[in-house]
Amino acid sequence: MQLDLTRYRQPVSQFGRTFSPDDIGQEGEAYQVVAPVQVDLEIHKDKDRFRLMGTARTELELTCSRCLEPFRMPFDGAIDVRYLPASEISAEDEREVAEDDLDTSYYRDDQIDLNELLREQFYLALPMKPLCREECAGLCSQCGTNLNTGTCQCTSQWEDPRLGPLKELK
Repeated sequence: MQLDLTRYRQPVSQFGRTFSPDDIGQEGEAYQVVAPVQVDLEIHKDKDRFRLMGTARTELELTCSRCLEPFRMPFDGAIDVRYLPASEISAEDEREVAEDDLDTSYYRDDQIDLNELLREQFYLALPMKPLCREECAGLCSQCGTNLNTGTCQCTSQWEDPRLGPLKELK
Protein backbone atom coordinates (compact mmCIF):
# COMPACT_ATOMS: atom_id res chain seq x y z
CA MET A 1 0.00 0.00 0.00
CA GLN A 2 1.65 3.15 -1.24
CA LEU A 3 0.53 6.69 -0.45
CA ASP A 4 1.12 8.73 -3.63
CA LEU A 5 2.35 12.13 -2.45
CA THR A 6 1.91 13.78 -5.87
CA ARG A 7 -1.86 13.77 -5.26
CA TYR A 8 -1.54 16.13 -2.30
CA ARG A 9 -0.91 19.73 -3.35
CA GLN A 10 -2.66 21.61 -0.54
CA PRO A 11 -0.86 22.49 2.73
CA VAL A 12 -3.32 20.27 4.64
CA SER A 13 -5.21 17.31 3.20
CA GLN A 14 -7.28 14.47 4.59
CA PHE A 15 -6.74 10.75 3.97
CA GLY A 16 -9.08 8.08 5.26
CA ARG A 17 -9.25 4.46 4.24
CA THR A 18 -10.09 1.03 5.56
CA PHE A 19 -7.70 -1.78 4.69
CA SER A 20 -8.49 -5.46 4.98
CA PRO A 21 -6.18 -7.57 7.17
CA ASP A 22 -4.83 -9.22 3.98
CA ASP A 23 -3.63 -5.82 2.70
CA ILE A 24 -1.21 -5.50 5.62
CA GLY A 25 1.98 -7.50 5.04
CA GLN A 26 2.46 -9.64 8.13
CA GLU A 27 4.57 -12.68 7.36
CA GLY A 28 6.63 -13.78 10.34
CA GLU A 29 5.33 -10.99 12.58
CA ALA A 30 4.83 -11.26 16.35
CA TYR A 31 1.15 -10.43 15.81
CA GLN A 32 -1.63 -11.11 13.33
CA VAL A 33 -4.01 -8.40 12.09
CA VAL A 34 -7.50 -9.93 12.46
CA ALA A 35 -9.84 -6.98 11.84
CA PRO A 36 -10.06 -4.28 9.17
CA VAL A 37 -7.59 -1.44 9.71
CA GLN A 38 -9.22 2.01 9.74
CA VAL A 39 -6.65 4.74 8.99
CA ASP A 40 -7.54 8.43 9.27
CA LEU A 41 -4.72 10.85 8.53
CA GLU A 42 -4.19 14.55 8.16
CA ILE A 43 -1.38 15.18 5.68
CA HIS A 44 0.56 18.41 6.24
CA LYS A 45 2.73 19.44 3.30
CA ASP A 46 5.62 21.89 3.39
CA LYS A 47 7.33 21.82 -0.04
CA ASP A 48 8.86 18.32 -0.13
CA ARG A 49 8.37 17.60 3.58
CA PHE A 50 5.30 15.83 4.89
CA ARG A 51 3.83 15.18 8.30
CA LEU A 52 1.22 12.46 8.81
CA MET A 53 -0.96 12.89 11.86
CA GLY A 54 -3.97 10.80 12.76
CA THR A 55 -5.09 7.44 14.09
CA ALA A 56 -5.24 3.78 13.14
CA ARG A 57 -7.71 1.30 14.64
CA THR A 58 -7.85 -2.49 14.38
CA GLU A 59 -7.48 -5.70 16.40
CA LEU A 60 -4.26 -7.67 16.70
CA GLU A 61 -3.99 -11.32 17.65
CA LEU A 62 -1.07 -12.12 19.93
CA THR A 63 0.16 -15.23 21.70
CA CYS A 64 0.06 -15.15 25.49
CA SER A 65 3.57 -15.51 26.88
CA ARG A 66 2.35 -17.65 29.82
CA CYS A 67 -0.23 -20.06 28.41
CA LEU A 68 0.66 -19.79 24.68
CA GLU A 69 -3.02 -19.32 23.75
CA PRO A 70 -3.94 -16.69 21.13
CA PHE A 71 -5.84 -13.62 22.29
CA ARG A 72 -7.02 -10.38 20.72
CA MET A 73 -5.74 -6.95 21.63
CA PRO A 74 -7.51 -3.83 20.38
CA PHE A 75 -5.23 -1.28 18.73
CA ASP A 76 -6.17 2.39 18.68
CA GLY A 77 -2.94 4.24 18.10
CA ALA A 78 -2.02 7.80 17.33
CA ILE A 79 0.23 8.46 14.36
CA ASP A 80 2.56 11.45 14.14
CA VAL A 81 5.46 10.95 11.72
CA ARG A 82 7.49 13.41 9.66
CA TYR A 83 8.68 12.34 6.22
CA LEU A 84 11.63 13.83 4.39
CA PRO A 85 12.88 12.94 0.91
CA ALA A 86 15.50 10.19 0.89
CA SER A 87 17.93 12.66 -0.69
CA GLU A 88 18.19 14.41 2.70
CA ILE A 89 19.69 11.38 4.42
CA SER A 90 23.02 12.48 5.78
CA ALA A 91 26.12 10.91 4.26
CA GLU A 92 27.97 11.15 7.57
CA ASP A 93 29.14 7.87 9.04
CA GLU A 94 28.44 8.77 12.64
CA ARG A 95 26.30 11.40 14.28
CA GLU A 96 24.34 11.82 17.45
CA VAL A 97 20.66 10.93 17.26
CA ALA A 98 18.57 14.01 17.98
CA GLU A 99 15.09 14.02 19.53
CA ASP A 100 13.48 14.89 16.18
CA ASP A 101 15.13 11.90 14.51
CA LEU A 102 12.93 9.50 16.49
CA ASP A 103 9.75 10.50 14.65
CA THR A 104 11.29 11.17 11.23
CA SER A 105 11.23 8.76 8.29
CA TYR A 106 12.21 9.05 4.66
CA TYR A 107 10.35 8.48 1.41
CA ARG A 108 11.44 7.72 -2.16
CA ASP A 109 9.81 8.33 -5.53
CA ASP A 110 7.07 10.53 -4.02
CA GLN A 111 5.53 7.55 -2.20
CA ILE A 112 5.17 6.55 1.43
CA ASP A 113 4.81 2.87 2.28
CA LEU A 114 1.77 2.69 4.56
CA ASN A 115 2.48 -0.98 5.30
CA GLU A 116 5.79 -0.03 6.86
CA LEU A 117 4.19 2.82 8.81
CA LEU A 118 1.42 0.60 10.21
CA ARG A 119 3.76 -2.28 11.08
CA GLU A 120 5.97 0.16 12.97
CA GLN A 121 2.98 1.51 14.90
CA PHE A 122 1.78 -2.01 15.72
CA TYR A 123 5.21 -3.01 17.02
CA LEU A 124 5.41 0.11 19.17
CA ALA A 125 2.07 -0.80 20.77
CA LEU A 126 2.96 -4.42 21.55
CA PRO A 127 3.45 -5.17 25.24
CA MET A 128 6.85 -6.51 26.28
CA LYS A 129 5.17 -9.57 27.77
CA PRO A 130 1.79 -10.20 26.10
CA LEU A 131 -0.73 -11.70 28.53
CA CYS A 132 -4.24 -12.87 27.70
CA ARG A 133 -5.25 -11.54 31.15
CA GLU A 134 -3.42 -10.46 34.30
CA GLU A 135 -4.48 -13.58 36.24
CA CYS A 136 -3.20 -16.01 33.57
CA ALA A 137 -1.89 -19.10 35.38
CA GLY A 138 0.23 -20.27 32.46
CA LEU A 139 1.40 -23.82 31.78
CA CYS A 140 2.49 -26.52 34.20
CA SER A 141 6.28 -26.63 34.07
CA GLN A 142 6.30 -30.43 34.26
CA CYS A 143 3.47 -31.71 32.05
CA GLY A 144 2.54 -28.61 30.04
CA THR A 145 -1.15 -28.53 31.01
CA ASN A 146 -2.81 -25.14 30.57
CA LEU A 147 -3.61 -24.23 34.18
CA ASN A 148 -6.30 -21.75 33.04
CA THR A 149 -8.47 -24.56 31.70
CA GLY A 150 -7.70 -27.41 34.09
CA THR A 151 -5.48 -28.82 36.78
CA CYS A 152 -2.74 -31.37 36.54
CA GLN A 153 -1.67 -34.19 38.84
CA CYS A 154 1.97 -33.16 39.05
CA THR A 155 3.61 -32.67 42.42
CA SER A 156 4.48 -29.08 43.01
CA GLN A 157 7.43 -29.87 45.26
CA TRP A 158 10.61 -30.75 43.45
CA GLU A 159 13.41 -32.63 45.15
CA ASP A 160 16.99 -32.51 43.98
CA PRO A 161 18.08 -36.14 43.36
CA ARG A 162 21.64 -35.24 44.37
CA LEU A 163 20.43 -34.68 47.93
CA GLY A 164 18.90 -38.20 48.19
CA PRO A 165 21.90 -39.75 50.01
CA LEU A 166 21.79 -36.95 52.60
CA LYS A 167 18.13 -37.71 53.38
CA GLU A 168 19.05 -41.30 54.16
CA LEU A 169 21.45 -40.12 56.87
CA LYS A 170 18.61 -38.40 58.68
